[in-house]
Amino acid sequence: MSISKATPMEELAVMISVALSNAGIVATLSGGAAVTIYSDNAYQSADLDFVTSEGKKQLSAAVLKLGFKPYNSSRLYSHPDTDWLVEFPPGPLGFGDTIVDSENIPLLETQFGPLRVITPTLSIMDRLSAYWYHFDNQTWDQAIEVAIRQDIDWDYVYSWAKSEKQDTTEIDRLRGQSDLGK
Repeated sequence: MSISKATPMEELAVMISVALSNAGIVATLSGGAAVTIYSDNAYQSADLDFVTSEGKKQLSAAVLKLGFKPYNSSRLYSHPDTDWLVEFPPGPLGFGDTIVDSENIPLLETQFGPLRVITPTLSIMDRLSAYWYHFDNQTWDQAIEVAIRQDIDWDYVYSWAKSEKQDTTEIDRLRGQSDLGK
């Protein structure tokens, strides 16, 4: 597989995920790229965020083999044949105060191969975290796009929201809006 402008984001994510795994690196796709996958491309992310606690030297060794080069930061990479940037936010993988062990994230079997990506339920939590804690209103709409298209463990989301001391009426509102879209 080679990277080109025509490489779909999900395929690129799989290529990176496999390269990282082959290098012994546990990294989980999160953020907007997970939303792109779970919203069937209704939302288009500009980058791929792989959360990992691995150091720059090991990350660079894995992604340089794919043709990526460092870009403007120690954990951001670009490739001449794709517009998507790849970023490695430092772990641990977390949503608000809730930390999730990346090794417990199941691999998603895609048409391009296995991908370590947060689950749809965790994607909802990720978007709600950005909405609540960073006042990022677009992430509310992204959460709706995921919830419309995916099965969500709403009991888990409610429990998480309560542990975060958030008003669960927002969860009711999100669930109601996603039900309207189905």
